[in-house]
Amino acid sequence: MAVSRRSFMGFGAAALLAACNNSLLGNGVNSNGSAQIDARVDATRDYLFNNYPGTRDLAASAKGILFMPLITEVGFGFGGSYGRGALRINDVTVDYYSATRATIGIQIGAQQYAHALFFMTSGALEDFRRGSGWVAGADLRYATPEQGGSIGKDTTELDPVVALVFGQQGLIAGATLSGVKYSRIIP
Repeated sequence: MAVSRRSFMGFGAAALLAACNNSLLGNGVNSNGSAQIDARVDATRDYLFNNYPGTRDLAASAKGILFMPLITEVGFGFGGSYGRGALRINDVTVDYYSATRATIGIQIGAQQYAHALFFMTSGALEDFRRGSGWVAGADLRYATPEQGGSIGKDTTELDPVVALVFGQQGLIAGATLSGVKYSRIIP
């Protein structure tokens, strides 16, 4: 069986991403991991609230918020993404999560971004916390950073989960959370 250069590069990029994350994180969080995640979550929360003031009102209405401060995505035919974050209820960390995704298709490049999931109903938050792994899908409503000044309870009261993707840097066009799997990690 012949392996094309494209397939080799795609598998190599995905393997490199997985190896980097596994060697640094073990099963999810190293001995200093929770402090590092909390520090990054604090910085991400502050950035979000300061740059998109409407998100403060959204946060006040939310039952919980999952902050993912840094998601790294790499793709070359095959791709993947990984990041770690924390679920906060009343601005207190209650759980730590990883976010992973594998992709296949026409893609090339790398990017990093942050995102926050605002759980607007108790049921949505409970489903997320009780599951062995929650996959972002059709029940997400996307808000854009441009809406950050006007996001509030009026625009989101019927949505169980609101996702805000921000801080994109890199060379892959767009960032979406469809198909991202969130899994609880234990420090």
